[in-house]
Amino acid sequence: MSDYWQSTAPGAGCRASRAQAPGDARTMSLNGTWRFRLSPTAAGTGTAFQTDEFDDSDWDRMPVPSHWVLEPFTPLAGGPARSMRGTSEGPLYTNTSYPIPLDPPRVGSDNPTGDYRLAFDAPDGWAHAVLRFQGVDSCAKVWLNGAELGWSTGSRLPFEFDAPLRPGRNVLAVRVHRWSAGTYLEDQDMWWLPGIFRDVELLERPADAIDDHFVHADYDAQTGCGTLRVDASIASIVEVPELGIRMAAGEVMTIPVEPWSAHSPRLYRGTLRSPGEVIELAIGFRRIEVVGGALHANGTPLTFRGVNRHEHHPDTGRTLDRETMLRDVLLMKRANIDAVRTSHYPPHPEFLRLCDEYGLWVVEECDLETHGFIFTGWEGNPPDEPAWRDALLDRLVRTVERDKNHPSIVIWSMANESGTGKTFGDMRTYLTERDPSRPVLYERDPSYRDSDFYSLMYPSLEELDAIGRRDETRPDGVTDAEDERRRALPFLLVEYAHAMGNGPGSLSDYWRIMTAYERICGGFVWEWIDHGFNARDAHGRPYVMHGDDVADYEPRGGRFSLHGLIFADRTPTPGIVELAKAYAPLQIDMVAGRVRVRNGRHDGSTADLAFTWRVEVDGYARGQGALEVPAVAPGETVVVPMPVIDQFPLGEVVLTVQAALAADAAWAPTGHVVAWGQATIATRSPSAHLAPVCGGSRVSGSAELRVGAARFDPHTLRLRRLGDLDLDGPWLDLYRAPTENDHGQGDLNDIASVWASTGMGRMVDRIDEAEAGDGWLRVTGRTGPSAHPHGVAWSMCWRADGDGVVLETVADFVGPWENTPYRHRDIWVPRLGLLFALPGGMDEVEWFGRGPGETYVDSYEGSRIGRFTRRIDDLQTPYPVPQENGNHVQTRALQIRGAGMPTLGVQGRPTVDFTARRWRSLDLERAMHPVQLVDSGRVWLNLDHRQQGIGSASVGPALPERYRVPRERTTWSVRLG
Repeated sequence: MSDYWQSTAPGAGCRASRAQAPGDARTMSLNGTWRFRLSPTAAGTGTAFQTDEFDDSDWDRMPVPSHWVLEPFTPLAGGPARSMRGTSEGPLYTNTSYPIPLDPPRVGSDNPTGDYRLAFDAPDGWAHAVLRFQGVDSCAKVWLNGAELGWSTGSRLPFEFDAPLRPGRNVLAVRVHRWSAGTYLEDQDMWWLPGIFRDVELLERPADAIDDHFVHADYDAQTGCGTLRVDASIASIVEVPELGIRMAAGEVMTIPVEPWSAHSPRLYRGTLRSPGEVIELAIGFRRIEVVGGALHANGTPLTFRGVNRHEHHPDTGRTLDRETMLRDVLLMKRANIDAVRTSHYPPHPEFLRLCDEYGLWVVEECDLETHGFIFTGWEGNPPDEPAWRDALLDRLVRTVERDKNHPSIVIWSMANESGTGKTFGDMRTYLTERDPSRPVLYERDPSYRDSDFYSLMYPSLEELDAIGRRDETRPDGVTDAEDERRRALPFLLVEYAHAMGNGPGSLSDYWRIMTAYERICGGFVWEWIDHGFNARDAHGRPYVMHGDDVADYEPRGGRFSLHGLIFADRTPTPGIVELAKAYAPLQIDMVAGRVRVRNGRHDGSTADLAFTWRVEVDGYARGQGALEVPAVAPGETVVVPMPVIDQFPLGEVVLTVQAALAADAAWAPTGHVVAWGQATIATRSPSAHLAPVCGGSRVSGSAELRVGAARFDPHTLRLRRLGDLDLDGPWLDLYRAPTENDHGQGDLNDIASVWASTGMGRMVDRIDEAEAGDGWLRVTGRTGPSAHPHGVAWSMCWRADGDGVVLETVADFVGPWENTPYRHRDIWVPRLGLLFALPGGMDEVEWFGRGPGETYVDSYEGSRIGRFTRRIDDLQTPYPVPQENGNHVQTRALQIRGAGMPTLGVQGRPTVDFTARRWRSLDLERAMHPVQLVDSGRVWLNLDHRQQGIGSASVGPALPERYRVPRERTTWSVRLG
């Protein structure tokens, strides 16, 4: 048809979907440099480009695989090569909205279309060839030597054509449309990136070749035996030498085996042999089933330590090489992640082979999401429209048939955020008939009639706990029978803890609930990686491009493309440090003079781990050694004596016990720390009690004020010098640069807008009075925003203390902080603390407390108590969108120093939060990218009584009450010296 790209059909001319596996049949990669020409409409360059005789010598060059919007090339109108990044012609990001008019199945006349050509010489002696495309976004039509082979949609799915080659020179022509009817099925919260972005290859198909095969490898935990049957499209022989198996395809054999799991990814290598071809087999025996309302693997309850994963690279988009995919797998394994949801489409097949080999449970999702139909009230939603049925089923069939032999895949997910519709029933029927060995997931239908799991996204901690107890709220619009069935299902948390910007918080809180209930079979953090692109601004400075950087296009999803546990360049964020601790498979506690070790692995003892202990006093090492811990079976706990610790000097004594790999593993070297526990076993904290001051007199006049080594400005009454150190402050500080989570999602949980509307970032100080006495100074005042009546009345009392001073601050909230006129919302206080300005020559901080990375009140359990030293510039976390970062909770003491300068020492009474950086919170808030942050010439030091937690409200629930700053009369003190 002439407008095939606007058809609800999945394609035409394609071969039947089938499994992919390496074998001895010859292949020829067609990856490389192709000729390319971009046109503004679906007509492309016309019809002539399909023919052998067409002269493409003046066409552009385009690497395949790639996305043309990420590759600089010469436009159709001529001129120098240019990049499309940052323009409406280039990569576009939307979260829920479609980037085309919502008029299914049609797309607009403006439909950028890339015509590709490749001339190649046919291999000698091939009887028959198949042409395979692993992924083309979003619709492709293919010609070989001028003859049309067919067309296909389904961007992240393979399609194949029979390819009648001729001797010598052959010409392959492919027309790729940026938008198509398939676009309506691919609204998956990601960049829209057209092009031939996965591999293209020719496959030899000899006579009597094996066109398809299906490995069935069951495991019985009661007997320890595996049952193997390999179905094949042609008479074949199955051989697994390690198991002594040689049998015909279709036959069944039961034999003792070691099961496959994410912890122990046991693969048995074998072959499937026909007269024309030998296929390599990688067989993993395992059984996945729902038993008594819980998910079991190999006879044992299974709890996923999971993460959602989009495919992304900051230069090449969804075009990934094996090295990048392997890096993802290794980073995941080292962060104690054992499960991946392939959000929201099948990944490159090589990623699944790596999951088989290195060990990751996989929930594989079909290439289907219709989220943008929320803007029609779900009217016309494809899953409920018969005209789309074949396209939806085709996507599921291609998913399953390609990947059905991977033991790592344990659940099929039919779609993401696609409403409801009759076609889901047909898709479920297909899965039940084709592959009953794997349970099925679909989260968005409240009846869950076609799902083996109850599932939600982003519940609060309270909601999750109720779900674990099977005491959750009944969804609207479901029957009694549907609700009864749903309550009996296991619960799978497909998305939680939105890792956007500085976050997420409460990871350990969520994990404690998930492991408390057998019904909850784990969860998947959103998500693995920031979807940012490397770019340069007008001054040539590098930055990470996000959706808001495409300024001339609407709708755009803004910064929601940056929501990963690792940055786009795969640098770990503080969030993954916290997740690694929450997901640690061992729990190590110190209780009543003993060390308790619980093995939370699904399978596998602790025999592969070596345990060590270390004692520190006030952060200084005082002793260490090996800890003898017998091998702990999965699910079991052992208690061993605490190491004998000699008497140490008075101070805070902290014992750390860690478990590390005793030998190299495939995914990490010897010594990699898998789990650790820490406890304070003796302490001495500075007293927070201060005797009341008395006998003072009112301060007046212009004489310099002194309290011990401290000198104060007679007009502002701020500290201006401490010993030989010049400084300024403090100011009562109530504000932070909003995090992405502070902005919420739309109008939901948007506390940053409340702060902006109520002046929290434009506070004005007032001094009411000051009085002084022998060795002390007390200043009282009020801090509040312009144009608003709420504020904080405060007093700061300074006392001489040897060569330093102790500062006691009292803060009392006054005025209407609750039910404010701004949308009748309470005003949350981001922080309650003190801000100092220090000389710009300060460049290093040493502290005793949590570290070394940033920590917050709801995100610190992954950071140890210790003594750490960092340069001030290294304390900053380089989030691609500047925001609050670099806080450190539970700080006992710190020193800030610079070459040739006096050192400033701070002691918490007993602890403080601190941040130190070269710009203020307002500078962070105003900058769009880190390159816009300019050294102010000072170091700004926050010493906070408390800062609000970070949460994950950019999509998830509001920050729990216990992690907010209470608006109540508060007293705290610190010592400076």
